[in-house]
Amino acid sequence: MGDRFSMINFTELVIGYQNKAVCHPISGQIKLGSMSAIVGPNGVGKSTLLNTLCGLIPAISGTTSLKDFDKKSIAWLPQKSNIDQDFPINVFEVVSMGCWPRKSIFGRLSKKDMQQVDWALQQVGISDLKKTSINRLSGGQFQRMLFARLLVQDAPIMLMDEPFAGIDEDTQMLILKLVLELHRKGKTIVAVLHDISMVESYFTNIIRLNNGQATFEQNNNLNQVTH
Repeated sequence: MGDRFSMINFTELVIGYQNKAVCHPISGQIKLGSMSAIVGPNGVGKSTLLNTLCGLIPAISGTTSLKDFDKKSIAWLPQKSNIDQDFPINVFEVVSMGCWPRKSIFGRLSKKDMQQVDWALQQVGISDLKKTSINRLSGGQFQRMLFARLLVQDAPIMLMDEPFAGIDEDTQMLILKLVLELHRKGKTIVAVLHDISMVESYFTNIIRLNNGQATFEQNNNLNQVTH
């Protein structure tokens, strides 16, 4: 086991809903600074595991050392299908939510915060949509907006639930490029993914869920591409 804050440790972690477990106890560890993909067939608990890690749902039993980290050190990219896309809010307002760890006691954005939001919108290529209502966005634009919010938060640990699902290829490639840049800067990435070729090409570690079991693996097929 590593130092307390050099690893994310799982100790007999049981995940599920309403006390109904979706897999056997999970034990293992993720090294901070790694890129880890959670993979497996549909319905095995991939998103449930990620939701448990970020604190959206409680563990049935067991622990993960993420509970010992400051909540401000963890950023969350949800599935876009889990968000009310008809809520009356614009792109800039959503992305600015990533500033919450740094907001003043009165909740106002500083000049630096607003510059950070503008920078993030530029990074994902939707600066021209900053005042657009979110219900007018395409699937790819919506995902770019959510990723911009993640960039603004700039947390050391980033949890992503199917970040490449249901979006156009250009958006997939842009987000992948940004994820790789975050990893090179030392961020810890944990993502639920379905594209095994992407996992094998870019992710250093794999958490594989199948038949009620979880295994922690090093990616021996890693073929890192940096373009």
